[in-house]
Amino acid sequence: MRRFVPRLVASPPARVLLTRGPIAAGIVDRFVAGPTDADAVAATARLADRGLRASVDLLGEGVTRPDDALATVLAYLRLLDLADRAGIGAGLDVSVKLSALGQAVPRDGRKLSYENAAEICARAAAVNATVTVDMEDHTTTDATLDTVVELRRDFPSVGAVLQAQLQRTEGDCRDLARAGSRVRLCKGAYREPAGTVHCGRPAVRVAYARCLGILLAGPGYPMIATHDPALIGVAGRLAAQLRRAPATYEYQLLHGVRPGEQRRLAAGGATVRVYLPYGPDSVPYLTRRLVEKPANLLLAVRALGSRHGS
Repeated sequence: MRRFVPRLVASPPARVLLTRGPIAAGIVDRFVAGPTDADAVAATARLADRGLRASVDLLGEGVTRPDDALATVLAYLRLLDLADRAGIGAGLDVSVKLSALGQAVPRDGRKLSYENAAEICARAAAVNATVTVDMEDHTTTDATLDTVVELRRDFPSVGAVLQAQLQRTEGDCRDLARAGSRVRLCKGAYREPAGTVHCGRPAVRVAYARCLGILLAGPGYPMIATHDPALIGVAGRLAAQLRRAPATYEYQLLHGVRPGEQRRLAAGGATVRVYLPYGPDSVPYLTRRLVEKPANLLLAVRALGSRHGS
């Protein structure tokens, strides 16, 4: 299934199925807040009512034209302004992909993506929100981390993302486990070549636990992004052993994935943030969710079936 799903969802008919076909509602509604910034703000407000925070991600990546990168910036600025007017800007986090901000634009992409990210960071700071720079495939890791370092000179709260599946990540954790450093640790959902990653789910789980130990033992602010019950258990035990106060780290789970666990962790006093994607370009994100766990497709189909049967 993990080999078949990427080929399936890359086909034009599958794109229609994921976004406009009869199954679209079951898939998109489960994992995506909606197509507009108003949808994202409304979903953020609903999460806040349940004691959950949000990290909002405007879907879209790999732009190659400056105008498209500018459109992404303007969309994030609108989102932040709308959240501020709704009274939920403070404490909100926005996740940005540098490839959506122009990193791949010929010649000046690196500079352009930094400047665009800095503009979003400035608006976020004005409404007491934060920004986390998402990680993409392994070819961009160094450039992304370098940009995070540059952004932190003016915006110290900018968060970084590390993927435990990459063999290099343990060293990156040691470099980033510093005071004031916000680091989201995830397993990683990109298909990477052999030699760059730990192979197999057990190996990735072990690598995640090692990286988690480094981050929790350091003075930074770890963001524990996993749905794996075993790793959530490891995180809780490590935090207790290291006497980490709940306010000094947080759990992050995807919108639509294990909502009961989100509520359970929050009810136990943990800080819980939901990764909340929105926007009309949902196919690449949904593809990664289906590749990461093909059973998600079955869950969405079942949700659709129960909706039609009700």
